[in-house]
Amino acid sequence: MKFSASWLNEYLEKKLEPKEMVDLLMMHAFEVEGIEEKGKDFVLDIKILPNRAHDCFSHIGIAKELAAISDTKFLPPKINLKEDKSLKINDSISVRVDAPELCPRYSMRLVSDVKIASSPKWMQERLQACGLRPISNIVDITNYVMLETGQPLHAFDVAKVGGNKIIVRRASEGEPITTLEGKTYKLSNKNLVIADEKVAVGIAGIKGGQGPEIDKKTKDVVIEAANFEPTNIRRTSKLLNLRTDASSRFENGLDPNLTVLALERSASLMAELADGKISSEMIDIYAKEITPWKILLSVAKTESLLGVKIGSAKIGEILKRLDLANKIIKKGDDEFIEVTIPTSRLDILVQEDLIEEVGRLFGYDKIEAVMPSGIIIPAVKNEELIYEYKIKDILVGLGWSESNNYSWISEQDQKLFKLIGVIGIKNPLNLDQKYLRSSPVVNLLKNVRENLKHFSAIRLFEAGRIFYEKGGEYFEENKIAAINCHKEPAKSTHNFFELKGAIEILFEKLGLPDVWFDDAISKKHFWLEFTHPSRRAEIKSGENLVGWVGEIKTEILHAMEIKERVAAFELDFGELIKLASEEREYVPPSKYPAIIRDLAVVVEETTKIESVLNVIETAGGPLLQDTDLFDIYEGLAGVPLRQGSSEASKKSLAFRLIYQSDERNLTDEEVNKLQEKIIRAIEEEGWEVRR
Repeated sequence: MKFSASWLNEYLEKKLEPKEMVDLLMMHAFEVEGIEEKGKDFVLDIKILPNRAHDCFSHIGIAKELAAISDTKFLPPKINLKEDKSLKINDSISVRVDAPELCPRYSMRLVSDVKIASSPKWMQERLQACGLRPISNIVDITNYVMLETGQPLHAFDVAKVGGNKIIVRRASEGEPITTLEGKTYKLSNKNLVIADEKVAVGIAGIKGGQGPEIDKKTKDVVIEAANFEPTNIRRTSKLLNLRTDASSRFENGLDPNLTVLALERSASLMAELADGKISSEMIDIYAKEITPWKILLSVAKTESLLGVKIGSAKIGEILKRLDLANKIIKKGDDEFIEVTIPTSRLDILVQEDLIEEVGRLFGYDKIEAVMPSGIIIPAVKNEELIYEYKIKDILVGLGWSESNNYSWISEQDQKLFKLIGVIGIKNPLNLDQKYLRSSPVVNLLKNVRENLKHFSAIRLFEAGRIFYEKGGEYFEENKIAAINCHKEPAKSTHNFFELKGAIEILFEKLGLPDVWFDDAISKKHFWLEFTHPSRRAEIKSGENLVGWVGEIKTEILHAMEIKERVAAFELDFGELIKLASEEREYVPPSKYPAIIRDLAVVVEETTKIESVLNVIETAGGPLLQDTDLFDIYEGLAGVPLRQGSSEASKKSLAFRLIYQSDERNLTDEEVNKLQEKIIRAIEEEGWEVRR
């Protein structure tokens, strides 16, 4: 915002050079973005912070700052208000405020018998220096007083006000108004207008309208000085894309008690520069009066926060320079300062605000830098974070890429995946963010859909939080989920086993080698709704359920516009960490070589893998160190497996059996006998071994 240096000096007992003003403001108040010489004057471009816009969007506000910083006397503008006792404003106009919630105060003064002419040269030069165009003495005075005090004003020609009534009301829906520039806007009932008895004559706090504007024939003028609700002004200004000097002040909030000063100053200037007569009274509609408030400031806290010994007397003196009346109060050994905050300082609400004022006027450059001392406490080891990074590193090493998604899903997602216990958001930003996710897989599938446009193979994982409701309580848990997909049909059939291999490696590197996959799913899980019935399993470590793995149902994929087969797994991060961090006894690996045999078993499609594993491991005994399922082939109906067999829908399970002893070398003959024992046990169950 631009300020005239000569104008600022009018309010200072000790005059300052423009460069001196810049230095003082930069060190103690605001950033000065530029200084420009204009004729005999200098214009300062000062960046006013939003919290000080209410008082420092004015020459008086900046002058008060300079006076306080330089410890000189502030000289308020002279107001020579000669009222005409015979001139009554109520005889010329009436005011009604129908929306007091949007207009806390509305004040008006009458100046009669004005002579419209050009404003004096000095006023025109100051207006031009601040970026405003001179128009006439009456209009220029309203702009001049706005720049001086910070209070926007508007002047009406009394003769042109319909019904001699001013009404502050909400606009009608679709109500049109044409501004002074000739541009027409359509308003809604959320917008506030200044109207006469017939039409709206101004957009409140933003722009005047055509109708009662000042022209060369104007004789009687009423000056409006109001206070408007900031949020409504900001919304209206943005909606209409209409930002003015007035709106920029109102939207930051103004002191309601500023209206009287601005009216008295503008009326006295109109009497001086336009030969007007001032009414003996004013209209002032003030619903709820704002009065000064008090804050108790602790001297000890002030010195503690600033890190310097100042003393109560010095603090009190600094506050008085800022026009903050105060008195020292002693309570035992403690000292406090009771500070009265004028309504012009809307930014001072708590004692920390006062401490900031004391600090900047005292001078931050006077506060010595002190090396902080204290005991450095090492950070507590976060096991969860360590394991999260470790798991991510393992998955990246296996060829997976990390994905980061929002924690929201849509109502359509919830219905498609049939998710239960989802938590709805009270005020969602849009329909795609109606619920908190209860599984990371939903958004990972969306990632697959988008990435398939550019890649032939997708491997993604995500570590994040999920949310769900159960029994009226809300829960939040960490999950690790991964997903893979191949465009090539030959490779897509191995998605499930590729994920299974990744899980086994992940568990092995976390020190959990006893991972196994249980397709005998006994409980109702949410993921059963969207995974293939014959290609899914629980992931277990010993008897602990850690997660699930499975292929996504075709109908789900088609609904998401994915044509390829997709497999996914989800691990309970908390359970995984608990198992990985348990103490374990070290068992050294056998120094004797292992002997490997493969075995293919044909079973009914409904037969659980766990049942076959139990038979194999029981028959194999202690020398059977490990059994891995490495392939499943389904759809064997109608294909004769052996002569005389009745064919139903069957599947072939391929196992890799590892024989090893911790005490000696095994012979082929010994292993062959064990293999035959296992085959006999399998055939006794009615299953068939493919030889």
